[in-house]
Amino acid sequence: MSRLLLSLLSAVLFVAGCATHYSREENGLVHLYLKDDGAREVRFASSRDGFVLHPAAKEDAKTWKATVPKGGEFQYFYVVDGRVRLPDCPYREEDDFGSHNCLYKPEP
Repeated sequence: MSRLLLSLLSAVLFVAGCATHYSREENGLVHLYLKDDGAREVRFASSRDGFVLHPAAKEDAKTWKATVPKGGEFQYFYVVDGRVRLPDCPYREEDDFGSHNCLYKPEP
């Protein structure tokens, strides 16, 4: 039984260590990072400007970055290779179409 528990715990830690999305606040900006090693094009949309699509910058072979000015909560999503993608985000909010968007909440 303990071997099964150890295997399960290892699997959970492995998945938790494979973060696909995170954010960082710095110098009045919010940087949002999406890890997707197979993506050819990533665009970012947020409620800050009516969900206009903006190209995300490729940081390295697996990481894409979108940057917005800091200033309260906002909803957002990505479009990866032409398909809407909602990563695992800490907060979600229902949109006007019965789907969901990620919700960014500033650090306290």
